[in-house]
Amino acid sequence: MQVRSRAVFSTIRTEGSLLPADLLERVAKADKELGGLRPVEDYYLAPGEKLGEAASRSWQRLLGFWSAFKAKKDALLGNEPATTLTRERWLLPLFGELGYGRLVGAAKAVEVGEKSYAISHFWQQTPMHLVGCGVGLDTRTAGVAGAAKMSPHSLVQELLNRSNMYLWGFVSNGLKLRILRNNVSLTRQAFVEFDLESMMEGGVYPDFALLWLLCHQSRVEAEKPEECRLEKWSREARQRGTRALDQLRKGVEEAIACLGRVVGLEILDALKKVENPFAMEYIVEKKK
Repeated sequence: MQVRSRAVFSTIRTEGSLLPADLLERVAKADKELGGLRPVEDYYLAPGEKLGEAASRSWQRLLGFWSAFKAKKDALLGNEPATTLTRERWLLPLFGELGYGRLVGAAKAVEVGEKSYAISHFWQQTPMHLVGCGVGLDTRTAGVAGAAKMSPHSLVQELLNRSNMYLWGFVSNGLKLRILRNNVSLTRQAFVEFDLESMMEGGVYPDFALLWLLCHQSRVEAEKPEECRLEKWSREARQRGTRALDQLRKGVEEAIACLGRVVGLEILDALKKVENPFAMEYIVEKKK
C-alpha cells in the first residue's frame, strides 16, 4: 500500500512505507519506546545537552548560510546547474551541522557490474549525491555529472538496489533533500523528502528539528548498513504496521462470525413460520 503524507509536517512528505508519517511523529515527539533518541548515547551530544538545544543551534547557524546562498542563487543567469555554489555555500554546511564533518567528494564513480554511478560524495557506506540547485532531482540534465544519464534520484536508487554494500542514501539539490533506501518495488517510489527552500524561507523550525533527528550522522552509522538506526526505525514501522493489520483482520473475522450467528438465528426463526417439509428438515439438521 502506498502512503503519502503532508498533513503533519508542512515541508516534509513521505512516499511509500519507508518511514511512514506515524513513525515521523514518534521521532518528533522523542518517543522513548522507539529507541535511539538519547542525546549522549545515541547522538553523541555533550553531557547535559538536549536534542532540541543542539538542533536549535544548528538552525540558527544555517539561517545565515541559507540567506547567503539564496542571494547568490537569485543572482544566477540562465539555466546554470550551480553545483559548486550549492555544495560550498549550502549543502556542505548543512551536512556539517548534521554531524558528518566536511564531506569530501568521491574520487571516482562506483562500479557495479558493468555500470558506473557518479555519486558525488560518500560517508562511510552511505552515498550522498549532492547536485546543484539548477538540477532537478527527477529529470536528466545534459552535461551535468551524476545527472546526465539518469536523474539524480534514479542514480542513487539504482545504486542502492543493485549493490549489497549500500542500504540507505541521500540525494539533494539544495532545494530539496531526500532519504532513500534499497527499494524492491519497481513501480512505487519510497523516500522521505524535505522541502528545504520552503522550510528555510518559511522559518519552519519544527520540520527542521525532525530533519536534524532523521538525517544526523548517527542515524546511518553502523558496522553493517542493516544495523543502522534508520533501518531499525524502518523495521519497527513495518512490524507495527503488521501488528495493526493482524488486529484489524482478527476484528473483522470476529465481526463476521458474530453477524453469521445473528443472521443464522433469524433464518431459523423465519423457517419455523413456514409450513414446508424442507424447511423443517433444515431446522432439525441445525439443531443436531
